[in-house]
Amino acid sequence: MNLLTSAQRDELFDSVTHDAFHLELRDDYGSPVEDTPYARWQRGEPDDFVWLDPWRARMRRVIEGGRTVRRVRVVSEPHSPYVRWEHSLTRLNLEAGEDIRWLPRHRLAEHLSFPVAGNDWWLFDDRLLAVGHFDHDGRVLGSELIEDPKTVAECIRVRDQLWSVSIPHAEYRL
Repeated sequence: MNLLTSAQRDELFDSVTHDAFHLELRDDYGSPVEDTPYARWQRGEPDDFVWLDPWRARMRRVIEGGRTVRRVRVVSEPHSPYVRWEHSLTRLNLEAGEDIRWLPRHRLAEHLSFPVAGNDWWLFDDRLLAVGHFDHDGRVLGSELIEDPKTVAECIRVRDQLWSVSIPHAEYRL
């Protein structure tokens, strides 16, 4: 299976015409760009957030172009340290124009099954999936592109269901 790097996946935002949606299902992630800032946060040290500037600039361009970027983060309670860190940073994503919601895992519908083997995914314009793959330690390996209409339709269904019951960031308390 050919996997896109995170940088290659991020280039897909340049061709979005109306909406990008991310489903996050993990309580911990491993990404080289986040390793140092996350370690600083764990030690209680300040962060200048410069490492997040390229992402925020990309999001601003997408949003200013009239497109939307949304996320639902399905999280376990009590929260992992990573989720607490992620929650503390979310204001920066919101300032860039993203719309982020949270859904406690225990509030998932019992009958809900996740497509693409329960992996995270980005859905671009209801037509293209970038499915995240991770190693056994949670480190990002890359994204698999999927355009199969049946799989895309299943992800659209899950997105719509989760979006309707998730909690806007401003209302979600840790």
